[in-house]
Amino acid sequence: MHISEGVLSLPVLMTGGLLALGGLNLGLRAIKEEDTPKAAILSAVFFTASLIHVNIGPSSTHLVLSGLIGLIMGWAAFPVIFLALALQGLLFGFGGLTTLGVNTFNMAAPAVLISWLFKSSVNSHNHYWSSFAGFMTGSLPILISAFLVALSLALTGDNLMTVAWAVFLSNLPIVVIEGLVCMFCVQFLRKVRPAILRQTA
Repeated sequence: MHISEGVLSLPVLMTGGLLALGGLNLGLRAIKEEDTPKAAILSAVFFTASLIHVNIGPSSTHLVLSGLIGLIMGWAAFPVIFLALALQGLLFGFGGLTTLGVNTFNMAAPAVLISWLFKSSVNSHNHYWSSFAGFMTGSLPILISAFLVALSLALTGDNLMTVAWAVFLSNLPIVVIEGLVCMFCVQFLRKVRPAILRQTA
């Protein structure tokens, strides 16, 4: 779901960069010293999960796990995702440095929003309800991120509308996969480390 260099217009790049800076500011304020190892591990998970990707025009689709990161880290998902995206851009050329702000916002903002909406439901004593909440926490951020990526492309110019639709539609299977992965991760964590789902950086 990375947007490559040289694709987006300057207004879109600036808007995304400013929004990402706001999220990073809140995220860095939210991270406590004891949260640093957890943030590093989740950034590594995001980095690794995103290595296997399929190119779609100027973008790509892959496993993201942003919903799980948002659920565990809250606002701190912004610096966690930012760091992984920066390393991917520098080491492998996924995305780019000029699009780092847009890519960070597109992936981190939905993760924070949806995890906030479903956090109490994930911790419900009802197994089926918490499983449903886990699925939604994993799937909805990807759906919204795909929409934001498509919107970023569409706002750049009408000539990218076809690519924008292709990017959005190509991520629909990932929506289901992410939901299932997050659901199983939530149920596993509820059994072995339930406190991690109740804490937010």
